[in-house]
Amino acid sequence: MKKIVLTGGGTAGHVTPNIALIPHLKEAGYEIYYIGSKGGMEEELINKTGVPYYGISSGKLRRYLDKKNFSDIFRVVKGIFQAKRLIKKIKPDVVFSKGGFVAVPVVIGAAMNRVRVVCHESDITPGLANKLAMPFATAVCTTFPEAVKHIKDNKGIYTGTPIRDMLFEGDRKRGLEFCSFSGNKPVILIMGGSQGSVKVNTAVRELLDKLLPKYDIIHLCGKGNIDESLKDKTGYRQYEYISDELADIFACSDMVISRAGSNAICEFLALHKPMLLIPLGKNASRGDQILNAQSFKKQGFAEVLDEEKMTKGSLFDTINKVYTEREKYIQSMENSPASQGIKAVMEIIRAAS
Repeated sequence: MKKIVLTGGGTAGHVTPNIALIPHLKEAGYEIYYIGSKGGMEEELINKTGVPYYGISSGKLRRYLDKKNFSDIFRVVKGIFQAKRLIKKIKPDVVFSKGGFVAVPVVIGAAMNRVRVVCHESDITPGLANKLAMPFATAVCTTFPEAVKHIKDNKGIYTGTPIRDMLFEGDRKRGLEFCSFSGNKPVILIMGGSQGSVKVNTAVRELLDKLLPKYDIIHLCGKGNIDESLKDKTGYRQYEYISDELADIFACSDMVISRAGSNAICEFLALHKPMLLIPLGKNASRGDQILNAQSFKKQGFAEVLDEEKMTKGSLFDTINKVYTEREKYIQSMENSPASQGIKAVMEIIRAAS
């Protein structure tokens, strides 16, 4: 039986694609192990899958000057030697890295044991962690076609991203019943990311009186962002976060308004959900969401609004445009090879192991 070590952490986007791969790796006969950060958010998620989890020391990798950079470098070095010992003990045939700061020690530890590494890059331009890991990789899978040119030594392969099987098991009727919707109006799903988005939340709520006569709205607004004054508003359901019912919520939604985090928008792509993307601006990120959104617009999957220029009028008009032209977006998504991410990534893993 072949063995594989999965790694990645820090955010859900660095973990859920690994979780999506687990049943397919088991079906292919792999013995699976996971190395993440000690006490990291990924530990709880992976423990639910039954895959053995090993926590190592890790430090956050920053592009800017911060006194924590000096202490964290020692944590990274400690993590490298912990990962090296673990990998020597496990003896995997391949390591698959989804990125995040914990992946760097694991990838270097694999290289020190002469174990092949496959990386996966979520965004169009590689993040710092993957930039450090890529020299040790035999192949780098990419979510976006534009990303391949940013991968050195011809290692980049456009695969799309692995999507969790459970998302395809949703039921529209169950989703409507969960929200107490009749199904007589189209449903808009609004997602501001795991932490929510004040700007997106506020803009949508200011438009409710104009939107609700035509649409029912499901609003995943993030922890602590429930507006108590809107709890009894007909046709509007707000939740901090949804887990077990998420697939049903996706199934009953006719379009999505979202930030442009790579993992989330790739899930909408795989489910063929027309999108209105409002990416985080450069003042709040390194600009990766802007590039992600532009790529999806270019490929015909989404419309994009710049949050700095967004008005109530432009938001309302673009929502109506996406819904009215939804079949155009759906057709583009149905024809996209990126919706077969698991199959493509599995082929790369098999070739490396």
